[in-house]
Amino acid sequence: MTRLNRQRTRCATAVALALGWVTVGAHAEGIQYDPQRSGELRACDDQQYRGRLEQARQCYTRVFNSSGDLLTQAESAWALADVKRANSLFQEAVRINDKSARLRVRWGRLFLATHQLEKAIPLFQEALKLAPSGDAQATQAKLGIATAFAEQFQGEARPLLDQVLSADDSLVEAHLLSAHMYLEESQLEAADKALDRAEKLVEEQKLPPLEVLALRAMVDVTQRGEARPQWLERARTYNPRYGGIYQDLANFEVTRRRYKEATVLYDKAVQIEPELWSAHAERGANLLRLGEVDAAREALKIAYSGDPFSATTVNTLRLLDRTDEFTTISSKFTIPRSSGGQLPVEIKMRLDRKEAAALKPYVEQLARDSVMAFAKRYEFEPREPISVELYPRHDDFAVRVAALPGIGLLGVTFGYLMAMDSPSGRATGEFHWGSTLWHEMAHVFTLEATDHRVPRWLSEGISVFEEWRTGPTPGVAVTPDVIAAFKADKFLPIAELDSGFIRPKYPNQVQVSYMQAGLICLFVEQRWGFDKLVALLKQFTRDTNTRAAVETTFKMPAGDFDKQFNDFVRERYGRILGRIEEWQKLYKEANVALEASKWNEALEPARKAMELYPEYTGPGNAYLLLAQAQEKSLQRFPAITSLTEYRKAGGWDPGALRELAGWLETAGRTDEEISVLTALNYVDPLSPAHHAKLGERLLSGGKAEQSLREFQVQLALESVDPALANFGVARALRALGDAPASRRYLLDALSTAPHYKPAQEMLLKMTQERSKDE
Repeated sequence: MTRLNRQRTRCATAVALALGWVTVGAHAEGIQYDPQRSGELRACDDQQYRGRLEQARQCYTRVFNSSGDLLTQAESAWALADVKRANSLFQEAVRINDKSARLRVRWGRLFLATHQLEKAIPLFQEALKLAPSGDAQATQAKLGIATAFAEQFQGEARPLLDQVLSADDSLVEAHLLSAHMYLEESQLEAADKALDRAEKLVEEQKLPPLEVLALRAMVDVTQRGEARPQWLERARTYNPRYGGIYQDLANFEVTRRRYKEATVLYDKAVQIEPELWSAHAERGANLLRLGEVDAAREALKIAYSGDPFSATTVNTLRLLDRTDEFTTISSKFTIPRSSGGQLPVEIKMRLDRKEAAALKPYVEQLARDSVMAFAKRYEFEPREPISVELYPRHDDFAVRVAALPGIGLLGVTFGYLMAMDSPSGRATGEFHWGSTLWHEMAHVFTLEATDHRVPRWLSEGISVFEEWRTGPTPGVAVTPDVIAAFKADKFLPIAELDSGFIRPKYPNQVQVSYMQAGLICLFVEQRWGFDKLVALLKQFTRDTNTRAAVETTFKMPAGDFDKQFNDFVRERYGRILGRIEEWQKLYKEANVALEASKWNEALEPARKAMELYPEYTGPGNAYLLLAQAQEKSLQRFPAITSLTEYRKAGGWDPGALRELAGWLETAGRTDEEISVLTALNYVDPLSPAHHAKLGERLLSGGKAEQSLREFQVQLALESVDPALANFGVARALRALGDAPASRRYLLDALSTAPHYKPAQEMLLKMTQERSKDE
């Protein structure tokens, strides 16, 4: 679903947000499981949980007015949805009793419920310092932190939750959180066990069973494809106005990328419980995933009317208020059907108006090429138009897909809709936008071909694999952290690989999981052939799991597959696995020599480092070190060879490619120069000088139609000399035989630069030719 930056780094929070994960009980104020909650508040809670909302409001109001305890007043105001007053009361209570761990725990809970994790966690941490070890409030503080970590998809959530349960096995909320986390990781037996314990405690403590029932329904969805009616009926019996169970089911469907199914469930949730503001918000976010912008806006407005504190709702509404900054361009074409004939396909490109004209040719070409490639390779024909959205401001993209700025994603696919950073959304050279688009388009096919059943690891693995095999920068590029992870035995068994994406247990596990998944696909292709990879994908056209799919496809237990895969990795990377320290030493030697301008001394260690680890093409790789040393020591042709090999291995650093193009120009190798310059369009397409140069090379090489595209893009960019750009377009059009159009652009060039001699000479020549023809 997601595409990472070139180092494949991002925070686990970003993963969670992109997947649309929401904690059970996120609706309304949530069920309060606090063991120390006062009896007077519990009496009001019972009315609330039974759906007697007016009686509950009256009850909470009486408690608020009659109690002289600030904590009780704060809890009552919170239950009445007066969050500002509740916050003020908690603040005043802590000021008066600044040594109270309990006050901080409950205040932190308020921040958790209002989406302010950055304020909640410090309060829980303060409570931990104040409460004696083993104290109930220390356990509650740890549970609060574990809940926040789980919502952020941080791997630390599970160990912390284990500490909580070890300290107090009677906490219903801890068992519910545990069940939810197990469910995300498809550990259904463990989830059932946690739910059994939670249900028993709910009965003993006379607490509402609503969230237990919701999780039971989710387990059913995973096992059977739908929830058994008994869970829904029991929830309705307990509370006829409880829409939360449908909201929780919808949230769960979002984590499974079943967005259409989720919409139906969100609709039921808000029909049953119209004041379920979080369900309105999540419904709006989900409608955006389906491209239904107007309906999404209306849902988000309703959510805001009831919950103006949600940063995600506010951010998304602000983004939707700027839709006039974008334009949608449709591109229609046909692709061959496997059964014969042609299939019509439509690509809808949503681009920022300021850069639409410059980006359209490349987005359109790459999108078309990828659709044609994947339709053939994976034997799937798109049934709907495919939407491609590019955002020039990264935070706008982040809000579009996760409703919060600051995430480390590059692209996200929701089915037939993909969104990503545009080339201007990141600093030049930070990411390869062409490979990102290719990666996301592969997701369109793996998701839709399986009706979104494909496990995350396989969808991501195929996308990475296709970058390596068929994308704009082919070449298997594996980073040192992946080699180190394999050497440290940190690769996950294939049946558990999804957990590496969902809840990473060490800092770079997400990017390691991406690479491991890609390598698994590469292994399948090389061991059994590409058709076997397609066969594996097709296993998920029905409800199954990774273990069963592997055993059916390869006729072996998943454990045997893991052993053979590990042997493949060990053989492929045998040299570097046993000599990683030597590679690091050689790499350092070459760098030190270059920094000291000792070019000849850098040559040998750089060459050996490159030969030892040819698949590393990341920043400052040995190819670039060797090429620099060769160029500085007056070995231009070997330097060209080094950078050419770097490009073949998947390298795409724009500075290196421009240098290579310049060297090829000097060497008179025009066709290779054009190839390198063209490749730069998918790294840095917003440089006017680049398009001017490529346009000139194409025109002089007799490729007038391609040169016209480059000059037109140059003309569309800001900070460009319009005389030069118009003159380029005029010459390309003249070469194509369109004299009238050529003359118009020529006159435009002269209108901005009347004394531009080349344009004057061309106009004179065209005038003479016209007179002669007449």
